[in-house]
Amino acid sequence: MKRTLSTALLAIAIAIPATAAFADSDHDKARAALVAGEIQPLPKILESVARKHPGDVLEVELERASGRWIYEIKILQSDGKLLKLDVDAKDAAVIDTRESRR
Repeated sequence: MKRTLSTALLAIAIAIPATAAFADSDHDKARAALVAGEIQPLPKILESVARKHPGDVLEVELERASGRWIYEIKILQSDGKLLKLDVDAKDAAVIDTRESRR
């Protein structure tokens, strides 16, 4: 029992710094893309999206796909629907829209 607990604690201790390093790396990549003019600042993207898709923003992710940066945005609409948008991070164009009941 003690050995199992020790092994589990060791695994957690090793995983935490690796997760933090990965998060820093993602943040650095996003910052570099912003400075290079490859993406627009998130507040500007959200302002553009809110004009056509009002609601509460639940989650935002920035991904690199097919050679371009994409903001993946989840919005909870007032009618209870969950809206998932893929937005081009360079020009704020909505690439894909998916809707579901929450």
